[in-house]
Amino acid sequence: GVPLVESGGDSVQAGGSLTLSCAASEFAECPGSNENDMSWHRERQSPGKERDFIASISNAGRTKYVDSVKGRFTVSRDKDNDMVFLQMTDLKPEDTAVYFCKRTCAWRPNIFYWGQGTQVTVSS
Repeated sequence: GVPLVESGGDSVQAGGSLTLSCAASEFAECPGSNENDMSWHRERQSPGKERDFIASISNAGRTKYVDSVKGRFTVSRDKDNDMVFLQMTDLKPEDTAVYFCKRTCAWRPNIFYWGQGTQVTVSS
């Protein structure tokens, strides 16, 4: 089965906002108490594209952001429903990418899961 499912990707104009969601399934369980860190990454469609880190939220709720999205993006999680969100504001054309969420098991970081990605397109 699919461990993580992202949704919310869309085409918007520069300056617009989107909220991405990532829902975890039973196939994304971590050993023991299921403590995990969640993160968002993106792949721009360019030669030699890489999956770049954008933001993360730890099991304890600590957040981190890459400089290019600080002040514009906010990561949050709903543990009761096992979901994570990425609120994106003031979107720029360079934010155009496929966005992926990732779960990394807190005490077993060699165990991690990816979603299938959701496309965000920002036009100028």
